Amino acid sequence: MRYLLARTGQACLLLAGVSLLSFVFVQLAPGDFFSEMRLNPQISQETVQHLQRQFALDRPASVRYLHWLRGLVHGDFGFSFAYNSPVRTLLMPRAGNTLLLTSIATLIAWSIAIPLGVRTAATPRGLPARVCSLVTATLLATPDLVLALITMMFAVRSGWIRSVRTAPSASGSFMGWQNMRDALVHLALPTFVLTLTIVPTLLRHTAAAMRDALSSSCISAARAHGIGPSQILYRHALRVAINPIVTLLGTSLGSLLSASLMVEVAMGWPGIGPLLLEAILSRDLFVVIGGIVLSAVFLISGTLVADVLLFVVDPRIRTEGLA
Repeated sequence: MRYLLARTGQACLLLAGVSLLSFVFVQLAPGDFFSEMRLNPQISQETVQHLQRQFALDRPASVRYLHWLRGLVHGDFGFSFAYNSPVRTLLMPRAGNTLLLTSIATLIAWSIAIPLGVRTAATPRGLPARVCSLVTATLLATPDLVLALITMMFAVRSGWIRSVRTAPSASGSFMGWQNMRDALVHLALPTFVLTLTIVPTLLRHTAAAMRDALSSSCISAARAHGIGPSQILYRHALRVAINPIVTLLGTSLGSLLSASLMVEVAMGWPGIGPLLLEAILSRDLFVVIGGIVLSAVFLISGTLVADVLLFVVDPRIRTEGLA
């Protein structure tokens, strides 16, 4: 339990550091949302100054950060000037769409990478292992954006895109059979691209961990006792190799999240990515900071999930935590 408490404390400190750095870097960027308003002759300077006072933008940066942090503790991410709406109402539906996309892609990628990694480690010189090595090397060398554009090109030429009647909803409301069908069709392409971006890394790490496990002395002893190959692979070797695979879960979620933001922009999925890009271009301060902080929450939560799984599967961590 001490281990989990320590990890949770580190996650809270990391989240506080991310919020501070994101606020500082956004403040250092030249200009703000009101720069264009000052150049508009139809908007008086008194109106601009009133809005700045209303949202405490005329105060020092440290005071603004504390004011924003106090609101964040109560679930208030600030106010969006471009959308004239609270940031929370903009971010939460988009965050749900991003979480849906990354969760499905993660489940599919792991269900593909783990069995393939185990089999390629068992037969490293076989034809399936060589084919997997060639495919993973090709996918790792292909940029995510290029992969998304190639997928979009095939989808357009095959008529997949034309089968969708409506665009995916940014509000996350997929009620009704037609809306659910269109949402699933829109979700299929970015999920496919994200799965292809994460499977090569997972497969290679799984195969490497399994090769190390198969060369260990305990597996040699299991072979000497006449245990069958399938039991050695899935019952003994996979249990030995589970720690580095579970640790990879936290880091893979970070790379998957960063890839998903770009894929969402390229493929039109209404997640955090398009909203964050629009907020950066319009210099919508609180939307940018809120999107960064929410992305960091997803990443840190994934790392915490990996830590909890390690605590469950590795008795050494529990023993050290009780010592």
